Amino acid sequence: MKIAIDSSALAKRYIQEAGSEELETFLKNASELAFCIILVPEITSGLNRLLRERVLTKEGYRTIKRQLVEDVRDATVLQITPSVVSLAIKLLEGNVLRTLDSLHVACALEWKADLFITSDRRQFKAATKAGLHSEFIGNRHC
Repeated sequence: MKIAIDSSALAKRYIQEAGSEELETFLKNASELAFCIILVPEITSGLNRLLRERVLTKEGYRTIKRQLVEDVRDATVLQITPSVVSLAIKLLEGNVLRTLDSLHVACALEWKADLFITSDRRQFKAATKAGLHSEFIGNRHC
């Protein structure tokens, strides 16, 4: 199964919270995993916020960052192309959605994902409305 994932969902792989176990089940069943190129900076931003708030230690941050880099090596990184931008604009015009969230959904659409996984309710609604088979897991942390 070709699975596209957004940063709110993949962050659950690194920070244990509601939906983390469910995410692992989906990842084990993926034949291909893909994500929009903006995912790594988004997760890094969230991890740095947790570091500043002292939820994460410096060692914890380094450990998670190493795991993220390893995971990225095994996945397809989806690029922001003119057609993805066009799709993102259509998503923004037809949904209550943030800019970066529209890019995750647009990349999944362009890649023709079998499943899109997110922890963002508005993104889930927009992806479903756009015709993507989508799963919402847990509450968003990062």
